[in-house]
Amino acid sequence: MDDLDDIDHRILSALRAYGRDPRVAHAARVLSWAGEHGALWLAAGLAGAVADGPRRGPWLRGTALTAGAHLVSMGVKRVVRRPRPAHVEPLVSTVGRHCFPSSHATPAVAAAVAFGALGAYAVPPLAAAMCVSRLVVGVHYPSDVAAGAALGALTARIGARWMRGSAHD
Repeated sequence: MDDLDDIDHRILSALRAYGRDPRVAHAARVLSWAGEHGALWLAAGLAGAVADGPRRGPWLRGTALTAGAHLVSMGVKRVVRRPRPAHVEPLVSTVGRHCFPSSHATPAVAAAVAFGALGAYAVPPLAAAMCVSRLVVGVHYPSDVAAGAALGALTARIGARWMRGSAHD
């Protein structure tokens, strides 16, 4: 094992240990469930579009960017095919066997960037909690989450101009 893998394993083991607290484990499981396929973030974007009629277009485009980020992460995951951590007992079951990048972190951070730009200031801390939860439940290495977060941020930043759209939205 090289130094980076060793660091990944050590950080994951340390954060997974927090899952021994039933309250922490429950919160992490709820976040895992809510973040499956980006559902929480897509629902938040659609709710923003309904609640903020004058900016419906930017909300919908931000939601599309979030969905697109998730799809890109799934594609990268199929190419990289990194196996999930085997040295810790997971607290949740997963849809797939591969973990790089985290497809929970990618849309979470895309939503944090996109919806945060629209004034949804509660989204970034919730997205951060989602990212950490993937380590607490033991299904990702920190580098998986970091790569997913970077991919989500990059997707949202690349699409930021399109998301803002015209003044008529």
